[in-house]
Amino acid sequence: MEDRTVILTTLNDAWAEPKSMFDLFLESFRIGNETKRFLNNLVVICWDRKAYGRCLYLHPHCYYLDTTKLGDNFTSEASFMTPTYLHMMWARIDLLASILEMGYNFVFTDTDVMWLQDPFQRFYSDADFQIACDQFFGDPYDVNNHPNGGFNFVKSNNRTIKFYKFWYKSREAYPGKHDQDVLNKIKRDPFIRRIGLKMRFLDAAYFGGFCEPSRDFNLVCTMHANCCVGLDNKVHDLGILLDNWTKFMSLPQSMKASPPSSWTVPQKCRMK
Repeated sequence: MEDRTVILTTLNDAWAEPKSMFDLFLESFRIGNETKRFLNNLVVICWDRKAYGRCLYLHPHCYYLDTTKLGDNFTSEASFMTPTYLHMMWARIDLLASILEMGYNFVFTDTDVMWLQDPFQRFYSDADFQIACDQFFGDPYDVNNHPNGGFNFVKSNNRTIKFYKFWYKSREAYPGKHDQDVLNKIKRDPFIRRIGLKMRFLDAAYFGGFCEPSRDFNLVCTMHANCCVGLDNKVHDLGILLDNWTKFMSLPQSMKASPPSSWTVPQKCRMK
């Protein structure tokens, strides 16, 4: 974008298969309310060559990150909390730190986050780092909120670069933990205050998920298949979610303004 903001997601072969997660992700941009234009700003970082080929078939902005030189293999579905999953999550944090160092702001979005309305209208203008939540308790400043690393908006500056390097380094202090768990450990660390990082937690009314769904279709910007284990389960329920959204969008304006509309998911997804 004009302010050097880019939208980023990561993709491997398992999630890139036809009729799987990547197809749903791109479809959400196309059917969302004024979200199709953001496809021009979306860069898909591919962990393997097969995902890269599939990405190029569907989308113009794909980047192949060759992890095989490091002995990594991120092609298959990485089951939650397996060594491959943990390695992939930390490789992502390291990569995002390098993108901040290049001078790019980014919205990072997991591929199982559906883009339904423009999220930029709901971001905080004064925040360095703002992140969606599994549980949001009503106050964007409250560190007791439970953040979810699958969706965040980060501005490139010295504070965020130092923060991401600190986050990545902190994995050594908490072996066997993924990036989200470690973030929950370090969010109160004096280092955060010392560098002056302005952290905000995003309201689930706008940035919802299966953990805490956004209840008002007129407000929702994104919906995340969090609190859900298994690619097939996610794909099943997100397909239904997009169908719910399509039906809402087809309503006359007078009916859209008269809730309730309600999601019919999760169905196969359950709390992890």
